[in-house]
Amino acid sequence: MNPLDPKEFRRQGHMMIDFLADYYQNVGNYPVLSQVEPGYLRNLIPDFAPLKPEPIETILQDFQQHIVPGITHWQSPNYFAYFPSSGSTAGFLGEMLSTGLNLVGFNWVSSPAATELESVVMDWLGQVLKLPKAFLFSGNGGGVLLGTTCEALLVTLVAARDKMLSRIGRENICELVVYVSDQTHCAVQKAAHIIGIQPKNIRVIKTMKSTSFTLLPESLLSAIQTDVQNGLVPCYLCVTVGTTSTTAVDPLGPLCKVAKKYGMWVHVDAAYAGSVCICPEFRHLIDGVEDANSFSFNAHKWFLTNLDCCCLWVKDPASVIKSLSTHSVYLENSATDSKQVVDYKDWQITLSRRFRALKVWLVLRSYGVANLRNFLRSHVEMAKTFEKLVRRDKRFEIFVPRNLALICFRLLPSAVAKIGNGKVQNGGFKNEDVANDINRRLLDSINGSGTVYMTHAIVGGVFVIRCAIGATLTETKHVIMAWKVVQEYADAILNY
Repeated sequence: MNPLDPKEFRRQGHMMIDFLADYYQNVGNYPVLSQVEPGYLRNLIPDFAPLKPEPIETILQDFQQHIVPGITHWQSPNYFAYFPSSGSTAGFLGEMLSTGLNLVGFNWVSSPAATELESVVMDWLGQVLKLPKAFLFSGNGGGVLLGTTCEALLVTLVAARDKMLSRIGRENICELVVYVSDQTHCAVQKAAHIIGIQPKNIRVIKTMKSTSFTLLPESLLSAIQTDVQNGLVPCYLCVTVGTTSTTAVDPLGPLCKVAKKYGMWVHVDAAYAGSVCICPEFRHLIDGVEDANSFSFNAHKWFLTNLDCCCLWVKDPASVIKSLSTHSVYLENSATDSKQVVDYKDWQITLSRRFRALKVWLVLRSYGVANLRNFLRSHVEMAKTFEKLVRRDKRFEIFVPRNLALICFRLLPSAVAKIGNGKVQNGGFKNEDVANDINRRLLDSINGSGTVYMTHAIVGGVFVIRCAIGATLTETKHVIMAWKVVQEYADAILNY
C-alpha cells in the first residue's frame, strides 16, 4: 500500500475535481435544505469499517447516493439562511494547497513561509479595511488567522481577563464583568464561561426596536455604573457590527468612549459585516475602531474564502502572547529565542494550526480588491430588490430597516387576522403569538419545499423570517424566484 502514490493521487484528484465541478454546475437543482429524517444514514452504511480497501469509484458512488441527500447545500444559489458561506475557485484551490502540503505551522521555524505569508496578508487586509496602523504589524499590532469568531472571542477574552487581573489580583476573578447586548452572538457567553467568568457577571443589556436593536451607550453606562457601585470590575465589552438576527450595527465610537473610562477591553465582532467594509461607502460602519482593542471578521462568510477563516487583529499582541504562550523544551529554537519572529501558537488556543493564509492570498490575488468590492455590492443590490418586492405586497412588512444584504420580514398581524374568513380576529392575539405561529408555519412550508432555504430570528418577541443574500452563485433571478416562493406559500396559508 502506498497512501501517497503520485500517479494514483493525480488520477483520483482529477475524478474529485470533475465531481465537484459537476456539483457546482448542478447545485441549484438539489433541495436546498436536506429532507432526510434523523438517523437516516445509520441504515445505509455498514456497522463496521472495511477490512479490505475499496475503490474510489465505489466510495464516490456511495457518497452520491447516501451522503448528498443528507447535505444542506450552502453553495446553492437558492441558499438564503443564516449568513452565507461563500466559496470560490481561488478559496478552494488555496485550501487544496494547504491540505496538500499538510504542514503544521505552530511556530516560525516549523514553516517560515506559513507564518510570514499570514503576517503579510493580515496587513494587506487591514490596509484594505483602512484599519488604524496600530492594528497592523507595520505598526505595533498584528493579525492572526483563526478558525472562527468563537476562537477570536475566546482569545481576546483571555487576554482581557489576564490584563485586568494583573491590576486587581487573580483572586478577584469573580468580580470581573463582561458586557454584551441581547443581540450579541451567544459565543461570547460561552467563551466567558470557559475562562471562568461567573454567569451572573455576564451583563446582557436589552435593546429596543425603536433604536434598531443596537446597544445604546447610555444603557451600557448605566449597567457599568451599577456594577461599579456594587464593587464589581468592568472587564470586557463586545461591540457587534452586523448582529446575527438583524445585522444591527452597534455605535462603535460612542461605546468605546464609555468603556475606555473604565479601562475595559473592547472587541469588535464584525463576523458578517466586516467583509463589506472594504467598500468605501460602507467603511463608516466601523468608524471608531481606532479606540477598540481588537477587531475580527470571518472571511469565510462573505469574502469568497472557503471555511474556515476568521481574521483577528489586536493592538497589543503582547497581551495575547502573555496569556497564551507555551514554553517547552521540544519547542525551543534559535529563531524564537531571537525575538525576531512571530510564533502563532502563542496567538491562539491550540498548538497546531493550518496554513490558512494561502487561501486568503489566492483570493486577494485571483480576484483583486476591486472585484471583491463589486461582488459584495452585487449582493447588497439584490437585497434591495428583495426588499422592494416585500414592500409591494401589503400583507408583509420589513420588520427592521435593511442593513447590507439581510432582509427581516414577516406577514403582518392584520393579514394573519383574516385567516379562515375571520376565524382568527385581532382580539384573539396575545403578544402577537398567533402572528408568530403563522409566520413560523410559513417558513416551515417554504423550507419544506426544498426550493429555497431561509431561517428565522425572534427580536422584540416577534418571529421574523431572515433572507440573507450572499451565496457565491446567487443572481437576481434567484432572489426574484425566492420571493415568488414566499408569496406562493403565503397564499396557501392565508387562503386556508
